[in-house]
Amino acid sequence: MIISERHRQLKGLGWVFLLVFSAIGIILAILQIFLLKPFGFMLLETAYHYSLIAFYGSLVFLIFPASKASPKERVPLYDYFLFFLCLAVSLYFSAVALKVIERGWEFVAPPLPTAFGLILWLLMLEAVRRVAGGVLMGTCLFFSFVPLFAHLMPGFLEGRDFSLLATARYHAMSVESILGIPMKVVGSLLIGFMIFGVVLQSTGGGRFFIHFALAVWGHSRGGPAKVAVISSALFGTMSGSVISNVVSTGSMTIPTMKRSGYPPFYAGAVEACASTGGALMPPVMGTAAFIMASFLSTPYWKICLAALVPSALYYLGLFMQADGYAARAGLKGLDRKELPSLWITLKDGWFYLFALFTLIYLLLYLRIEAWAPFYASALLILLAMTKRESRLNWASLLQLLMGTGRFLSELVAILGAIGLVIGALSMTGVAHSFSRELVSFAGGNIVLLLLIGAFTSFILGMGMTAAACYIFLAIVLAPALTESGLNPLAVHLFVMYWGLVSFITPPVALGAITAASIAHSNPIKTGIQAMKLGAVIYFVPFFFVFNPALVLQAPLQEIPFPLLTAAIGVFLISGSLEGYLQGVGPITFPYRIWLIIAGMLLAVPEWRTDLVGLCLAAVVVGLRFWRKTNQRVGEKPVSPEVG
Repeated sequence: MIISERHRQLKGLGWVFLLVFSAIGIILAILQIFLLKPFGFMLLETAYHYSLIAFYGSLVFLIFPASKASPKERVPLYDYFLFFLCLAVSLYFSAVALKVIERGWEFVAPPLPTAFGLILWLLMLEAVRRVAGGVLMGTCLFFSFVPLFAHLMPGFLEGRDFSLLATARYHAMSVESILGIPMKVVGSLLIGFMIFGVVLQSTGGGRFFIHFALAVWGHSRGGPAKVAVISSALFGTMSGSVISNVVSTGSMTIPTMKRSGYPPFYAGAVEACASTGGALMPPVMGTAAFIMASFLSTPYWKICLAALVPSALYYLGLFMQADGYAARAGLKGLDRKELPSLWITLKDGWFYLFALFTLIYLLLYLRIEAWAPFYASALLILLAMTKRESRLNWASLLQLLMGTGRFLSELVAILGAIGLVIGALSMTGVAHSFSRELVSFAGGNIVLLLLIGAFTSFILGMGMTAAACYIFLAIVLAPALTESGLNPLAVHLFVMYWGLVSFITPPVALGAITAASIAHSNPIKTGIQAMKLGAVIYFVPFFFVFNPALVLQAPLQEIPFPLLTAAIGVFLISGSLEGYLQGVGPITFPYRIWLIIAGMLLAVPEWRTDLVGLCLAAVVVGLRFWRKTNQRVGEKPVSPEVG
């Protein structure tokens, strides 16, 4: 598990709390999810969620320093105070969870729980500030206080107002705010999949995926870049974090790409784009995908199936561009002597693929999505113990527990704070009016609505996590798009995709900047190249929102042809952007422009535009071959003397 420079290296008492609380949280989750009753009773759902805040939310104040100036080598007393305060308040609410429901404390409560509600509200804001930064904290702060002045807001932002204490009670004790959809997703789905990801990583899964990609593609033209694309896609099965993906795989793939001839900025851009796509790659996608399943009341496996084709199209475009650059620049693959043996790699690490396929089987066939990651994790640990290299010893087991604690403390802090936004919009009624007014503003123009959605997602994605951006827009924007007749699942995926675009788009481009630091390249140049390499991510959401067959939301007989035309479209667009089309060779202007137009036409859900796109592509390719043939015919043979 990668430890961010933002984390403290806990020792002593802090280390003990991290270890013990992580173990307690996992045990609680297993008991709750598997409906076990070791003592003859189960926690109420709300009591369980309060317990997760107690055991994981409180850890934020130990793991994350209050500021850059705060000590990292020790935990100051004020952080211990906040740790114990969060623990006490959350455990109190867990103990009185039944009274909260029976007596309606979310509306009228005694002074003590009301005061504790106000404290929990402020603690969640401070926790998200430490974990995700000031922008997300400021957003949550503003919207969580909206009920106090909603009646003063202009136009469609106007809503019903509440007092400070009434708002605190609703935030802390209702099931629509801190304990809303995001926290429910953590407790029911995310915790299991995050444990699976940490287990996969702790047993050496990341190393196996890189060796596997090297063995298969390392020797091919531009092999190191293809390895970065494939290994990052596979690594995305265990980490929905773009930055974690860049740091983990990029530390190995970027130097290899540079050594094989890729410029530093290009190597960083390839890794940034590949890692961004990891958050879109089933079966374990980013946090937003789990929340999407809850928002849509759809099984998670359906989200995975829907996301499969768009993510494949994205990686197809990235793979083709990496290959095209290698072809133009004359780059070769790595020497086979430098590469691991495919047979030995599979013999030593077959159980990683077996565990992954088991997870997919449990998700898609048995459809036990809440239980699946726990079974897959247990199986992986058992199989890993058969190999000395992957065997968990006492030290690595402790690291696994602490890695899980760090990961889940971040999730609880971020999603609990995002719950404040949901609660505020819910209690004031602003969410519904915003969506209605947005539809009215667009005048029924779906393209305009989608452009507004894409722009808003991009802007919010600059300062918020992908999950936070998705949740906010799923409340205020997605209903407007759905009411316009678009497929709900395609709309939610559209929002999620555009929330991730900011990771490779300057000026923020956190993924590209992280990769640039590893590649020792110019961050802006790396970000601009990442935009070009990842250009398909800007187009694909529009493709599938207009053509739901691309997210498998159509009758079976209507799916194959759109998949084929979309793949051809992505092939043409990526080749044109890189200036090299596989099977054709170098492409120059204006042929590149015409092929991009042909690719876009092929992705539009209309057979007439597909036909025009195919004809246009055929004409351009034909002209390219004709011109190439004429150039060869017109060349004068070089005499032996001159040669």
